[in-house]
Amino acid sequence: MVIGNGMIAQAFEGYRNDDRYIIFASGVSNSTQPAPEAFEREEQLLRNTLQQAAGKTLVYFSTCSIYDTSMQHSAYVLHKLKMEALIRDSGNPFTIFRLSNPVGYTNNKTTIINFLAGNIQSGKRFELWQQATRNIIDIDDMFTVCNEILQQQLFRNQVINIANPVNYPLSFIVSALEKHFNLKALYTTVQKGNGPMIDTSETAPFFKKFNINFDENYLERLLQKYFPVI
Repeated sequence: MVIGNGMIAQAFEGYRNDDRYIIFASGVSNSTQPAPEAFEREEQLLRNTLQQAAGKTLVYFSTCSIYDTSMQHSAYVLHKLKMEALIRDSGNPFTIFRLSNPVGYTNNKTTIINFLAGNIQSGKRFELWQQATRNIIDIDDMFTVCNEILQQQLFRNQVINIANPVNYPLSFIVSALEKHFNLKALYTTVQKGNGPMIDTSETAPFFKKFNINFDENYLERLLQKYFPVI
């Protein structure tokens, strides 16, 4: 079963008829300025789902922003921690994947890459946090590792990080987007920001197994794959 219809839900489409799992992929889509009602909606849906899980393994997608000191007290992170605790205390079998910033085909304009790409393409000025870094991963690479973990029934009743072993400075991401679109970004540099310190040691063997290479061209390949220039 898959609950949700966004980018992550679409990646797990093959689980819709798998009775062993409930893929809970119906979360708050805007992590920067979420409405309280969105938190309440997700919590109520999660509570209802847990009550009806009937022994199925609930798969939940949390966030690696938990490891970013500049975001640890944000409403979004506190909400995700609350949902994790709710799942752990439910008595149902579960796997919680803490994700970084997956990139894929999505209409969600608030993801970090979509936000920056949209502003650059439209010529809209934005703030560039000079000290901020972000962790970017292909949604397909994320799914490959998550799927292997679920199919092998690993990390049962545990929390596992799914992320790129490398964080990119926002300035580096913006430069890559400028080069990709052959456009100059309009931004004001602000001396603020931080980045998540994510332990990826537990998933490193899976990335190696599937030849997922986080080399210096990884971000460029993502932009070519999901942001074709016409």
